Amino acid sequence: MSFINYLKRNYKYIFRAFLFILTIAIIVYVFPREGQFKYEFQKGRPWMHENLFAPFDLPIYKSESQLQDERDSTLKFFNPYFEYDSTILTTNTNKFLLQYAEKQQEFITEKSNTDKSFSNYRKQTFLKNSDNFKENAIQIISDIYLKGIVETNEVFENLTNDDEIILLKSKIAETHITSNIFTQKNAYEQVTNSVNLYIEENKTRLRYPDFYRNINLYELVVPNVFYDQNTSDKVKNELLNNVSLTKGMIQAGEKIISQGEIIDTRLHRILESLKYESETRIGDGYSSELILIGQTIFVFACILMLFLFLLNFRSDILKHSLKTSFILMLVLLIVIISRFSIKFLYVIPFALVPIIIKTFYDARLALFIHIITVLLVGFIAPNGFEFIFLSFIAGIVAIFSLTNLYRRGKLFQSAGLVILTYSFVYFGLAITQEGSLSGIEYNNFKYFALNGSLVLLAYPLIYVFEKIFKFLSDLTLMELSDTNQKLLRALAEKAPGTFQHSMQVANLAEEAIHKIGGNPLLVRTGALYHDIGKTLNPIYFIENQRTGFNPHDTHEFDESANIIIRHVKDGVELAKKNNLPEPIIEFIRTHHGTTKVQYFYRSYIKKFPDKDIDVNMFTYPGPKPYSKEMAVLMMADSVEAASRSLSDINHEKISNLVDSIINDQMNEGQFDHVDINFKDLTEIKTIFKDKLMNVYHARIKYPEKKKEDVK
Repeated sequence: MSFINYLKRNYKYIFRAFLFILTIAIIVYVFPREGQFKYEFQKGRPWMHENLFAPFDLPIYKSESQLQDERDSTLKFFNPYFEYDSTILTTNTNKFLLQYAEKQQEFITEKSNTDKSFSNYRKQTFLKNSDNFKENAIQIISDIYLKGIVETNEVFENLTNDDEIILLKSKIAETHITSNIFTQKNAYEQVTNSVNLYIEENKTRLRYPDFYRNINLYELVVPNVFYDQNTSDKVKNELLNNVSLTKGMIQAGEKIISQGEIIDTRLHRILESLKYESETRIGDGYSSELILIGQTIFVFACILMLFLFLLNFRSDILKHSLKTSFILMLVLLIVIISRFSIKFLYVIPFALVPIIIKTFYDARLALFIHIITVLLVGFIAPNGFEFIFLSFIAGIVAIFSLTNLYRRGKLFQSAGLVILTYSFVYFGLAITQEGSLSGIEYNNFKYFALNGSLVLLAYPLIYVFEKIFKFLSDLTLMELSDTNQKLLRALAEKAPGTFQHSMQVANLAEEAIHKIGGNPLLVRTGALYHDIGKTLNPIYFIENQRTGFNPHDTHEFDESANIIIRHVKDGVELAKKNNLPEPIIEFIRTHHGTTKVQYFYRSYIKKFPDKDIDVNMFTYPGPKPYSKEMAVLMMADSVEAASRSLSDINHEKISNLVDSIINDQMNEGQFDHVDINFKDLTEIKTIFKDKLMNVYHARIKYPEKKKEDVK
């Protein structure tokens, strides 16, 4: 029973611990079960370890580029295979004989009925000549079919006239030049030309030439040579399999490289071969269990560092399961994608991680999570140091370049800088390793371009994550701070004085938070919405009274206090009804903290000095501000409202007012949950004083009716 109670009390902590353990387990599970070569090396750099001897007989594997060149060279001598179908000639010849006999008989019958001059002699002459034509036509068709009529296909179209193909006739392979084989179009032309030539040469004895021209011999021309893909692929694969993967051998005990020796192309190939063989052998047998333990330790260390960072610097994230899940999910997603796309590692947009994290949190957290992610992927990357270095630099550039995501073009600029960074740094590494421009893998620059293009996925991904994890990005804040939004338009129409007050508070708070550090756009948006509850009863707030009538004169002081206090609750309800994000609603809840409605509180005491007072009737429900932005908004709201009641304003009065209000709020403990130091407080006061004096000078130039604030 006590164990169940313990689980109930601590289930949130247990669940978050489970999230971290699950992340470790999944990452270890997807990692390949192969050992890691214990030496680090780079082409063009000296060998920094002790003298290295071959631990076993070592084949020297060719590089991928060498293998590809040899395969391409081998395929130059490959001739595709085609199947010759001898039955088509017989079938079409028999078909022709039947059709020709029918047409002969039809012609004779028609002539006998319509032409009286068509005597028996002419009939016999026609039969003799037409039989000669028939024999010639069969010979024309036979000659074409014996050479072959190829079925049109991509393989044949890519061949030149001088290329050779292998023709399989009754399973006997014969080599033929493509120019000696007809295409269907060429066969049509050959048949037509041969028939016309025969008619022209024998026109003196062919009494009825139209009969022969209407035979349409070309209709019998169909392909009898077909591409044999199975045989072609089989022979091609045999040729490719005969290409040796290795070039030479290092005997066991033979020295491979000495300490300090420069790693040239040959030595780099030998070391790569040793690395491959070593990792393959380590991954076999009982060693795989030890590899699993080692990988678990490595992954555990990385995730532990992430946990400790959050615990010490962003404990607010660990307090929310959804926020913790988001960060772990992002790391896990990138690692899994990398594991199954290892051949195209540089296409994966790792810069997306810091961009997305910075959008919802801050640059420091974005950088740390980026480092952890790159380290985890670097463990399985083919060239770990190169990958980590390139991705680390690209991530930093993405963080520094993306200052305002809500500005159009900023993300495109960051994507371009990511491409440039990858290309520039890789070029430096490549020429250091190769010592020449010829050895650079130029295909990698295509991957970098695609990588930078995929960074643009940040926009849709940020929107998706916002909806799933209830985050608030600068893009959304920009939309909400538009004064054409439904709630702000209603505030401007129903409570114009409050709307102007909110605009002034937004200006004060934004300037102050920009100075002391924070999110200016967040505090500005919160300031614009903090008093939307006043739209329900605008006339009860002095800034909206224009006729001189004050409805509070008809209410008791406690009733008036309740009406004033209620604007916070009304604002929260309006915000929820209009689906405002929770962080903005928190500004509405906290902008008065747990302060009192002083005017009505003091008036009540003065009227009923001997009566016991329920202080809660005159106190805002809170909660107190718990972020810098909320605290600054509370200060700006109180100071701006109070400044409107001053007469004969000067710098001294403004200064005393600002100091008095903020000091009172500090003494009441309104900012106990906020990390604001003395320096920040001094900066805030100075900004408020300067800005309020500027507003006062504007009021002198454009005077308005003096008001008394009842808040």
